[in-house]
Amino acid sequence: ADLGDSLTVQARLEAVLSSVACHGSIRSGRRMQADEMNALLREMEATPHSGQCNHGRPTYVELKLKDIERLFGR
Repeated sequence: ADLGDSLTVQARLEAVLSSVACHGSIRSGRRMQADEMNALLREMEATPHSGQCNHGRPTYVELKLKDIERLFGR
């Protein structure tokens, strides 16, 4: 087997898996119950590289208390 062929197969497999992961993701604006949110956060904590999607976009933003207070005009 040619190494170049196996790399092509690997790249194609990764592209398919990335697409499946993206299409199955929870998208912005979706309403969730508190228990769903908690479960999602626990899964993200246990998942390597969960800080960004396959396209490189962040999956969350960390806000400091002062940032939250500023959002509410305090």
